[in-house]
Amino acid sequence: MKKNKDSKKNEFEGNWVALITPFKDGKVDEKSFKKLIDFVIEKGCDGIVPCGTTGEAATLDYDEHIRVIELALEFADRRVKVMAGTGSNSTKEAIELTKEAEKRGADAVLLIAPYYNRPTQKGLYEHFKKIAEECQIPQFLYNIPTRTAVNIEAETTLKLAHECKNIKGIKEASGNIKQISEIIKGAPDGFCVLSGDDIMTLPIMAIGGKGVISSTANIVPKEMTELVKNCLEGNFQKAREIHLYLLELFNNLFIETNPIPVKTALYLMGIIESPELRLPLSPLSEKNLPILKDTLRKYKLIPE
Repeated sequence: MKKNKDSKKNEFEGNWVALITPFKDGKVDEKSFKKLIDFVIEKGCDGIVPCGTTGEAATLDYDEHIRVIELALEFADRRVKVMAGTGSNSTKEAIELTKEAEKRGADAVLLIAPYYNRPTQKGLYEHFKKIAEECQIPQFLYNIPTRTAVNIEAETTLKLAHECKNIKGIKEASGNIKQISEIIKGAPDGFCVLSGDDIMTLPIMAIGGKGVISSTANIVPKEMTELVKNCLEGNFQKAREIHLYLLELFNNLFIETNPIPVKTALYLMGIIESPELRLPLSPLSEKNLPILKDTLRKYKLIPE
């Protein structure tokens, strides 16, 4: 069985769960959050990522943001690694959040490209470089141009990867295989490319990616871990079977803006107490709810 080009294990490889943040009556539902974290860890995930896109970080206030990171660390209890989302469109705030995560013992942080500001590539470089200089914790860039309106180009990523030793990888959700290939080809040893799009996990890992930060893994952590594990072991026939098996789930968990469907699914599965979202996100539409329920039944995630 052939292994990926770089067979040496990377400390950040694997299936990372992009955790939702459960809410109840307008507040973070700590009880449901613990139940979710226990569920994904018991099913074999490699790490958890609180306060990312799926975690509705954009609508957490500063104190809530820190509290959710604290809870993730407390509930994980060192069973898996914790990569805390600490990015912002303000470099100053990103540094403050990153320092707080570092102080509390997070294993790494995830730094989204600044949104709304639309910085140039030079601005992106200076933003991430400044955070890397101010904070020693391992850092992952997060490229998702559909959300941020700016793409972190391969040249910028590679410059940061070679110059900043604590920038350890990137969550790539651009969907641009050419760009991702250039990053994997040009990156220094140990730089870890993780898929930021569940449906792209297999193709990205086929060219040398090391895993995924997955929304779908909130629902099927075991299957996502198996997909990643088989890719890392070079067993792409089995990985392809799992990918195709999960295809309908990948599609229908994004039938509306993430995390609306995945949060609704976790509620229907009884893992969280409420499907509550924060405005401007709104509940899953009546049109799409039956589609999601049918999909969950097909995967035996809720009763017939």
